[in-house]
Amino acid sequence: MFSFFKRNKKNNIEKQGDDSVISSQELIDEEGTVEEQEVHTVLVLPPSLTIPQESEYVLRFLNNELPPLKPNQISLAGIELRTEDNKLIVSAFVRNSLAKGIHLSETSLLLIGPNGEQLARKVFNLADIGEIPAKSSVPWHFVFEKSDVLSESIPSHGWKLAFELRKTETHRIDFHETWENALPQEEKDKLRKMVEGLPALKQGEVNFLGLQAKETENGDLHVTVLIRNGNTKNIQIHQLPLLVEDASGAVVAKGGFTLDNFEIKANTSKPWTFIFPKELVLIEKPDLSKWKVSIAENN
Repeated sequence: MFSFFKRNKKNNIEKQGDDSVISSQELIDEEGTVEEQEVHTVLVLPPSLTIPQESEYVLRFLNNELPPLKPNQISLAGIELRTEDNKLIVSAFVRNSLAKGIHLSETSLLLIGPNGEQLARKVFNLADIGEIPAKSSVPWHFVFEKSDVLSESIPSHGWKLAFELRKTETHRIDFHETWENALPQEEKDKLRKMVEGLPALKQGEVNFLGLQAKETENGDLHVTVLIRNGNTKNIQIHQLPLLVEDASGAVVAKGGFTLDNFEIKANTSKPWTFIFPKELVLIEKPDLSKWKVSIAENN
């Protein structure tokens, strides 16, 4: 478990990060009550964190120094930033100025530098914090993996953590060059229309939607899959173990695929056909009237 103020000295009590503020309506579609007075948030320690008394004293001191919020705002107030175990640990107060408690959910957060540059980005499940009570500040650790960091240089001061509101862009299809060149325009238009009509992905979700499965005369199984990327950044797929089940739930085929320079762009879906050779097909004449494809677990 990560701690607060691991490197702070008793005589050097200061907040390293800046603050970001967003309206509750923008983030959680919650308007709250109409108030005119500024809100001074009270420190509430999350029960899931064990915080030593000395650190609690420093947190209370820093919280008392925070500027008041306007009513119906949610804020991230940067406390400290450090690298530990090859991870970037960002600690911040999650502040709620509403007159009632709130629960947050899966949300993309940005670490922003002094000049507005993006230093790191990651989707966090903020439900882990639990309830953020009315007019309170809850200290929390946000752990960025090495792959989430976007800059080689991370400043120790002047940064801020901010909510990244997802743009209302239409999830679209992105054809691989070979498909773009080979597929008739009518077929491409059908796929585009289908993708636009699919249920929205959760933020950060990646899933696989089966489009077509057919056996060839030589016993191979051709499975066409739509790979859907709900992330705000591109993803690369190098190794993909797949499992195909038929209408009865029986495993029809199982195998691993190596992909070269295979990228799924942010907020797009890419169709691709995977060919299971006859040796990997486990059932003769499977019932493919209904089937599904999923990631195969390594046993």
